[in-house]
Amino acid sequence: MFTDRHDAGHRLSDALRDRQPVSELVLGIPRGGVIVAAEVARSLGHELDIEVVRKIGAPGDPEYAIAAVDADGEIIGGEGLSADAAYLRRAAAEAGEEIRRRLVAYRGDHPAPRVAGRSVLLVDDGVATGFTLLAAVRSLRRRGAAHITAATPVASTAAERELSRVADDVVALWVDPHLRAISQYYTRFAQVSDEEVVDALRSVWQA
Repeated sequence: MFTDRHDAGHRLSDALRDRQPVSELVLGIPRGGVIVAAEVARSLGHELDIEVVRKIGAPGDPEYAIAAVDADGEIIGGEGLSADAAYLRRAAAEAGEEIRRRLVAYRGDHPAPRVAGRSVLLVDDGVATGFTLLAAVRSLRRRGAAHITAATPVASTAAERELSRVADDVVALWVDPHLRAISQYYTRFAQVSDEEVVDALRSVWQA
């Protein structure tokens, strides 16, 4: 479906170009979502920054998300699943430490963007369970975002449905009810390093 995250960002830009209202601020979900978001921000001429949230994996299966936590420590998900409250609290605390590290590592002394009253475009490189984007949308709501568009190259049907309940708009180029792994929709889907995230951000900031 997509060559790599850069290709996905270009194609997502085309789908978003005439979307209304115009999003003034593009926020990428680290790590891979920032690469896609940078291409979108560059193509559309919008401001770029990050929205750092972290998934919480299932006990014994950390890659399978059962919840997510935002920078304020708010947990989304986890209800009715194979994880007790103590596990979720521990996992959220660990995720919070990583969120704080990433905010410092990625943004440095670049000022955090103003969110209140603005139209925000929230971008990830793919959405399977949707917990991370759900957490990000709810965090932006608390901070007063006027309009939130969640955008991604590929999403599961269930995730798109859940996001439609909390975001003002959802844009997914490919929606698959049988989605299992985001990597299946990319020819190249290597792990993204902290350095690549910083480079992507600075390339847009400096421009």
